[in-house]
Amino acid sequence: MATLRQDEGHWTGAFRAMASPCEVLMEVDDRRDAERILSIVSSEALRVEHKFSRYLPDNIVHRINSSQGRPVVVDEETARLLDFARTLHELSEGRFDVTSGVLRRIWTFDGGSTIPDQESILEVLRYVGWNRVAWDGRAIRLEPGMQIDLGGIGKEYAVDRAALIVDDRTSCLINFGGDIVVTRARRDGQPWRVGIERPSPDSRDRVRVIRLNEGGLATSGDTHRFVMKDGIRLSHILDPRTGWPVADAPRSVTVAAGSCVQAGMVATLAMLHGAGAEDFLAAQGHRHWVAR
Repeated sequence: MATLRQDEGHWTGAFRAMASPCEVLMEVDDRRDAERILSIVSSEALRVEHKFSRYLPDNIVHRINSSQGRPVVVDEETARLLDFARTLHELSEGRFDVTSGVLRRIWTFDGGSTIPDQESILEVLRYVGWNRVAWDGRAIRLEPGMQIDLGGIGKEYAVDRAALIVDDRTSCLINFGGDIVVTRARRDGQPWRVGIERPSPDSRDRVRVIRLNEGGLATSGDTHRFVMKDGIRLSHILDPRTGWPVADAPRSVTVAAGSCVQAGMVATLAMLHGAGAEDFLAAQGHRHWVAR
């Protein structure tokens, strides 16, 4: 259920989608305009969730994952996301893989100390690998037992879609669980201020404030999802090539870019580079913030 309140200089609408708190800050004066924008944004978030969530039945992802080796013809929007997933797999040299979601069967990142044994990991890795997927731009075929999970790009895509269909004369900050887009500069020329939680408990300031005039902002990290084994913190960021958490990954990476999808792509790939995250980010040319 969506809520709406008037704050100083803007309206704030809030709702839940994609298992995350979502909000839209709107620089409008009239409540009716705020209600209209909130309806547009929340409807698009729910549309994307209902279409692409792996947890819901009777959507395209469920059809693909339950196809048992049969090809599934997809619509144009799904095809674009699968093309993007293929591109990310190629750019990352296999570090990003939408078939790796099956690893959640054996990994539970709840802050505990339980980790799977190597035999279990190797068993599940039989069902991981974009190179095993037949995708021709129109139909996709998975080997039996394989699945795809678009969660790694879903929220970023949803927030970009919502920003695209909002009135472009209005300055809005759209935030879907930390994946953020600002549509345009505010009327007074000042940026929107975004607070990003610092993961390190010894940080002087627990929140980093980022000023954003336009574009996307995304954060990838292990602040709330990890396991501790023999005093070593293992991130939920898994390398699909090995089935193990990425070694020496930063605690978090935040990236600002032209769109949220672009920001999320760079942040995620940086995390997947582990100890080389900073070098990877330096080569991308985007504003970024790293916490270790």
